[in-house]
Amino acid sequence: GGAGGVDLSAAVPRIMEALFECTLQMIIGNFEDFPEVRIQFFSLLQSIISNQHCFMALFSIPQEHQKLVVDSVAYAIKHTERNVADMGLDIMFELLQNVARTPQFAQVFYQNFLLSLVQDVLYVMTDRLHKSGFKMHATLLRTLFHVVESGQVTAPLFDPATTAAGTTNQQFMRDHIGNLLITSFPNLTQNQVIKFVGGLFDRNMDLPTFKTHLRDFLVSLKEFEGDDGGNQGLYDEERQQELQQQQQQETARRQAVGGLLNPYEVPDDMADL
Repeated sequence: GGAGGVDLSAAVPRIMEALFECTLQMIIGNFEDFPEVRIQFFSLLQSIISNQHCFMALFSIPQEHQKLVVDSVAYAIKHTERNVADMGLDIMFELLQNVARTPQFAQVFYQNFLLSLVQDVLYVMTDRLHKSGFKMHATLLRTLFHVVESGQVTAPLFDPATTAAGTTNQQFMRDHIGNLLITSFPNLTQNQVIKFVGGLFDRNMDLPTFKTHLRDFLVSLKEFEGDDGGNQGLYDEERQQELQQQQQQETARRQAVGGLLNPYEVPDDMADL
């Protein structure tokens, strides 16, 4: 647009197609290969998403390429290389802000991607490998839950054919997230989950309050995993066996869910969150 600026939006679909398919194949296999390609790839992605013209062009590319864009942002936030993970969080935040400003595309975007993005952010927040990103995790989750709670997501996030008539997105998402947490962390009580999920949707919480809410939840997860080994009664033999069985069941269950099993399961303290 205009004499001074170059409007790249017409070129974006072609750039995307050429670049994405081959670059993603290069970098998505693991988190180590081609470090310099990764940074350039995500920098380019960030400039496309933050530029209003180019951002609009994202919606003129085929559905499966849009999914590649979102998948690569989700992949970035799971990165163990901190600068890539941080860049991924920033890109996701810009993406969500731009989507919210673009009503003609927003509903399709939310329908296709909102639930998986929530799951991806919950995954990195609870996997203990990404503590440095906690403030952005909180910012993203608050944005995602509030956009649903405030009624900005009008397209159904569920399949109306298989969901009870009269279900709202707000209700569906509470159930969906509650089930996800109970399946992923079977040690949590129903009450803890209900209380935590209720807070996620509480639009009166500002970011500091929301962060405290998340932090309390992470602390309770840690306590329930019982990784201090010092609990009384743990040396009772039956109790010991019962615990082992529970852990095996939990691992099997979390593997079955996929997406929430942390590859390293490293305990560390959460004091610096």
